[in-house]
Amino acid sequence: METPLISRPTDYHQPEADMASVARDNLTARVYQELRQALMEGRFRPGHRFKIRQLAQSMGVSETPIREALMQLVRERVLDMRAARSIAVARLTSAQYQELRAIRLLLEGFAAEQAATRITDSAITELRHHHRALADAEPAGEWRKAVEANWHFHNTIYRAAGLPELLGMIETIWLRNGPLLNILYPRAVPTYSERHQHLNVIDGLVARDPVAVKHAIQADLMEGGAKLIELLDEIDQGKAPLYPE
Repeated sequence: METPLISRPTDYHQPEADMASVARDNLTARVYQELRQALMEGRFRPGHRFKIRQLAQSMGVSETPIREALMQLVRERVLDMRAARSIAVARLTSAQYQELRAIRLLLEGFAAEQAATRITDSAITELRHHHRALADAEPAGEWRKAVEANWHFHNTIYRAAGLPELLGMIETIWLRNGPLLNILYPRAVPTYSERHQHLNVIDGLVARDPVAVKHAIQADLMEGGAKLIELLDEIDQGKAPLYPE
C-alpha cells in the first residue's frame, strides 16, 4: 500500500490523498484555493498526473468542482492538458525558469524592501522557525519538508509587505515555481558562497534595512537557483532524466 506524501516526506506517492476536505459552499472556488496552496508549497511536482477521483474523495466533494478547478489552473498555464484529457503539473524549461526568475527578482525584491519597515517581530520569529525547518530538513534528506519550509519563509516576507496586488502577482508565479523546487533535491541542493542568504534576510529585517533585505532576497534567488539552472539545462538537452530512478 502506498504511503501518502506528508506522512513520509522523502517519498512521493499520491499527494491527492493529503488534500483536506472542503466545505460545501462555493466548492469550485474552495477547491481552487486549496490546490493553489498545495502547488505553491510544492506538494505536487512537475509532471504529476492528477487522479481526479482520488482527489475528490480526499477533499469530500464530487468530481465536478475538481475538474472545474483543475481547468482553471490549465487556463493559467500552471497545469497541462494532455492526451485523453489527463491533466498534469506543467514543467518549466530552463529558459522559462530563468525568465520567471528575472521577473521574481524585481517583484520579490520590491516586496522584501517594503516588508523591511512593516514586518512585525512575531513575523520575524516565524521566519527564524521556517529557516530552521529548512536547515534541518536538507541534511536529513527530508526534501518535502525543505521545499515547504522555503515557501513559507518567502511567503511570510511578501505578506508582511502589506501589498495585496503585489502579493497576487508573486503568488501567480509561485504556482509554477513551487512544483519545480522538487527537482532541486537531491541533485541541485542550493549552496551559497558564504552564509545562507536567508540569514542575511533576517538580519536585514531586524535592522529594518530595506536595501539589505532586497539585496539578500535577490542574492538568494540567484545563488540558490544556480545549480537548478544547470540541472534544467541537462534535462532540456536529454542528458539527465527529470527525476532520478
